[in-house]
Amino acid sequence: MSCSLDLKNVSVANEGVILFENISLHVGHKEKIAIVGANGCGKTTLLEVLAGLREKTSGRLELFHHTIEKKSDYQPFRSMVGYLFQDSNDQFLCPIVKDDIAFSLLARGMQKSMAAKRVAMILEDLHITHLSEKVVYSLSGGEKKLVALAGVLVCEPKLLLLDEPTNALDELMQTRLTQILLELEKSIVVVSHDKDFVKEFSQSIYTVKERSLVRIA
Repeated sequence: MSCSLDLKNVSVANEGVILFENISLHVGHKEKIAIVGANGCGKTTLLEVLAGLREKTSGRLELFHHTIEKKSDYQPFRSMVGYLFQDSNDQFLCPIVKDDIAFSLLARGMQKSMAAKRVAMILEDLHITHLSEKVVYSLSGGEKKLVALAGVLVCEPKLLLLDEPTNALDELMQTRLTQILLELEKSIVVVSHDKDFVKEFSQSIYTVKERSLVRIA
C-alpha cells in the first residue's frame, strides 16, 4: 500500500480556540515535508490530528486512501504510522533501552526471539548498539532522541510524524539525525522551528499563517 495523507478543508480547534481553518495538505509516497511556525501556533496540535491522537473539528482527512472521521477509524492504520514526541521522555515505557524498543513489537504479539532480532537490527542501523543495556533516563538528550526514534522505526511504519526532532540537540547530533532521516525511504512530516534543519531535510515547506497553511518552498 502506497503512503498518502490528505487534508481537505480541515479545521482544528483546541479548547474552543480555532487553530486552523479550512486547510488542505497532501503528503505523497516517500515525500518529506516540514511545517514551521512560531511556538504556540498549533503545529503540535495539527501533528496530533495527523497521528490520530486528536480529532479534527471539520473537513476531510484521508490516510492511505481511507477516510478518517473519528479516532476509531484510525485504528487499522496505527501500526503504519510512527509518532515521535518532542520530549523523548514521553516516548519511553521501559527503563532499559533494548526493552523499550521491543515493547511495541511484543505488545502486538511478536515472539520474543523475533523481537530481539528486530531490535538488534535497528540498533545497528542507527549505530547505537552500545546503548542496548543502558537505562534510558541516564542517556544524553541526543542519545534519547535516537533511542526514541529506534522505538518508532522498529515497527516499520510507512508514515513518520516527527515533533521538533532536533530540539535540544548539539550540532554533531543534529547532523547525525538529519542524515538518518534523509536516508529513510518513508513519507515524513516534521514540525519544527529549526530553519537550517528544515531547509536541508524537506522537499516542501509550509508555514502557519492566520490559521492557514501556506507553502513557502
